Parts: sequence; C-alpha cells; structure tokens
Amino acid sequence: MKELTKAEEQIMQILWKLDKGFVNEVLEEMPEPKPAYNTVSTIIRILVKKGFVGYKAFGKTHQYFPKVGKDEYKSFFLQNFMGNYFNGSFQKLVSFFASENKLDVKDMEELMKYVEKDIKDKDDD
Repeated sequence: MKELTKAEEQIMQILWKLDKGFVNEVLEEMPEPKPAYNTVSTIIRILVKKGFVGYKAFGKTHQYFPKVGKDEYKSFFLQNFMGNYFNGSFQKLVSFFASENKLDVKDMEELMKYVEKDIKDKDDD
C-alpha cells in the first residue's frame, strides 16, 4: 500500500463518509473553493489505479467506492509515520506529543488507560 497525497486523502475521506458516490457527489462534499470536476475525476482515477477505489459502471458514468477501509489505511499510515519519524517507537511518539502539546497529568492518565486497555485486549485474544 502506498501513502496517499493530500488531495487523494481528501477524496478518500469523502468516499469513506459517503460509502459510494459519483464524481459530482464527491465534488459537492468538498470545501470551497471547489476544484474543477475534471480535477476530482482525475484524482479518483488515480485512486482506482492505486487500488484504493473501485467502481461500478452505469453507461458512461461510474459510481466509485472505497476498496481500502479507513481503519486499514489509518493503521498503515500510523505505522509508516511512527517508523519514519519515531523509529517505530510508541514511547518516542508519546514523549514527543507530551512535550510539544504540553499534555497535563490528566491527559497522560487518559492515554495510559487506552494503552492498558489495548494491552489487555491483546492478552485476551
């Protein structure tokens, strides 16, 4: 799987939200200033070639749908992000966010609850 460009990710976010849609429906969901119809159509065709999007043909028009789920891509993206910026270390990632975002004790405790729950869930599997 490849990482998406910003424009590709924006369109995927819309397709994940819509579940399926034609180019004009995707375009309607985009913020102002809206890109040209042909621009959106081109990006969607690129996503089809990359294997992120599938389609069903209706004559000369196509209805597009995600072939890669949002959670699947999120997991891939976060693994790459951690690998590229934090040597794959969750501890370094948390340390970075703690220092950069000035996390307080309450935030850290909440984060620890999530980590502990995740560890427990994995142990139960």
